Amino acid sequence: MGERQIEISAGDVIVTAVLNDSDTADELWASLPITARAQTWGDEIYFSIPVSVEEAADSQETVEMGAVAYWPPGSALCLFWGPTPTSAPGEIRPASAVNVMGLIDGDPTVLGGVADGTEVVVARMGE
Repeated sequence: MGERQIEISAGDVIVTAVLNDSDTADELWASLPITARAQTWGDEIYFSIPVSVEEAADSQETVEMGAVAYWPPGSALCLFWGPTPTSAPGEIRPASAVNVMGLIDGDPTVLGGVADGTEVVVARMGE
């Protein structure tokens, strides 16, 4: 399978990301495009998506900056660029384990400019 790139736009902020080859990423790819409303939690944006996947065997309790992940309890896509309310110093900790699906290209901290309630569109690049 070739590289799968997605574009995430929220107001004036646009980032791209590359998806990995996980089953969760496959489900996300199949469900695109998605339009939702951003919710923020620390340096994380999340929103419900029409995907229902169990927690993966390789789910992660902490993630790297720029991680694109799926949070099974909320059927939510999560974008991380810094600490959340549950993070210890020097880590990025989701509310609970997430399935990492990919990584944002470039500087993910631009997502800090996205306000709660902003419309978010996730689409395949070039479509």
